[in-house]
Amino acid sequence: MAFTRATGKHRAPSRLTRKSASMAGVAALATTGVIGTLASPALAAEPGATAVEDTGLTQIVAADSLADQIADQAAAQKREADEAAARAKAEAEAKRKAEARAKEAREAKERAAREAERKRLNSFRLPVADAHLTTGYKAGGSLWSSGSHSGVDFRAPSGSSVMAVGSGTVVEAGWAGAYGNNIVIKMNDGSYTQYGHLSSIGVSVGQRVTPGQQIGLSGSTGNSTGPHLHFEVRTSPEYGSDINPVAYLRAHGVDV
Repeated sequence: MAFTRATGKHRAPSRLTRKSASMAGVAALATTGVIGTLASPALAAEPGATAVEDTGLTQIVAADSLADQIADQAAAQKREADEAAARAKAEAEAKRKAEARAKEAREAKERAAREAERKRLNSFRLPVADAHLTTGYKAGGSLWSSGSHSGVDFRAPSGSSVMAVGSGTVVEAGWAGAYGNNIVIKMNDGSYTQYGHLSSIGVSVGQRVTPGQQIGLSGSTGNSTGPHLHFEVRTSPEYGSDINPVAYLRAHGVDV
């Protein structure tokens, strides 16, 4: 029986048509990134080697893993930077507090020193180391032109240190007749203290003196019967304005 070629819609695709369709499929697969992993590795494999199908997921996973590593590294670097900044801030704050404490301590020490100096300058003391009185205030006798003692006498061997009883300014330093070598100091409180019969004078007029500062040495110059210190307190620089030296010293906290 003779056969005829089928025609119409029931006609089978020709070889050319099938080849075209196959090529189109390959192109479609290549577009999706799958075809590139199907052919070469399997075809290039050594004889006997197991072919591994690569679908393209390996590259995607590797890219994701690299991105994660970069993100983790960036996060770690940020944490390190934040921690370093926090440490620097804490160190700066600790330094600031330490400097503030040191400044406060220094200022407190300076205030204490100023207060101590203020107290020292406002303090009073004995004019000689030995507080022993040999002649009291207003003692009578022919030894004094006024008929009575205008000050007090402290026992003081010749050459003993004579000191200012308080802060003031020297207004007289030199020979003063019956007083011999003599020093008069105007005190900060406005009174005047006098130191007589000195063997030597160690200050000059206009000089500022402080409590306990040596101003001369005791002796027996002028109208004197022996080495001692004549100490006198006046309300003015004029003779005759004298007041009780013992009461004066006691009023300023000196134990006499």
